[in-house]
Amino acid sequence: MRALWIFVFVLAVTIGGFAQTDLQKVVDAEHSFASLAAEKGTKAAFLANMSDDALVFLPEKTNAKTFWSARAESNSLLSWQPNYADVSSNGILGYTTGNSEYRPKGKDDAPTAFGEFITIWVRQPNGIYKFVVDIGVSHPKPEKYSSEWTTSPQKTKEFNERNTSPADVADGFLHTAEQSGLQKAYDQFAASDIRMFREEKSPIIGKKSVLAALKGGKNIIAFARKSTFFGAADISYNLGTYTMSNSGKVTEKGNVLQIWKLINGKWQIVLDILKPVA
Repeated sequence: MRALWIFVFVLAVTIGGFAQTDLQKVVDAEHSFASLAAEKGTKAAFLANMSDDALVFLPEKTNAKTFWSARAESNSLLSWQPNYADVSSNGILGYTTGNSEYRPKGKDDAPTAFGEFITIWVRQPNGIYKFVVDIGVSHPKPEKYSSEWTTSPQKTKEFNERNTSPADVADGFLHTAEQSGLQKAYDQFAASDIRMFREEKSPIIGKKSVLAALKGGKNIIAFARKSTFFGAADISYNLGTYTMSNSGKVTEKGNVLQIWKLINGKWQIVLDILKPVA
């Protein structure tokens, strides 16, 4: 696979308590992001928390600073809370996911739209986390809006001292998906606690649930062979595009984001989202 692989590796000076501290910082960054939106508005919150090259998906991939700088001020309120978070063993790269609600007339208005967000955070040279990717899906109103969060059951962090890349493994996933179908591909490459996001659906959590959701699917998927990878120690993400077809007719096109994690020496998919644009 032709891929741009940017791999960042920093050896931790101390292990005890290091990962948990960085995990909490990532979660705190998401909480602060949401709190600022409630206090000063969504535009101000996004501009304050993004990196200069951050991306948003609307649904097309767009430079976040360009989009939010040009966006008009609004009294509407987008509120959200992280429900899951993880961070690389060196603390450089982390991500959060969670539920969101949209109130068109502000905080006293009833929510009219609901969804799930995925935020990818990168620690800046000054130690502050800024988001580099913001993407999500919409879905019907859930039974509960949650402010609780959890993290990976994997207790062992892998510092990836061999400097391995998931790019070649990802190529195997793409080939299997195109030749044998998505269910087979996720069966081979998904982590047991994978989180899958699809438009108009609640999050699908766990490998068994993902495989059940994909059972009997008739769409054929093709992924662009050129994608972008960014990694830090034992967590990496890649961005690319996909096309779905049925009986030779294109049914959907969009962007794909996958987060990979090194678990017991093997790169596995821990998060996956297809964001349709057509």
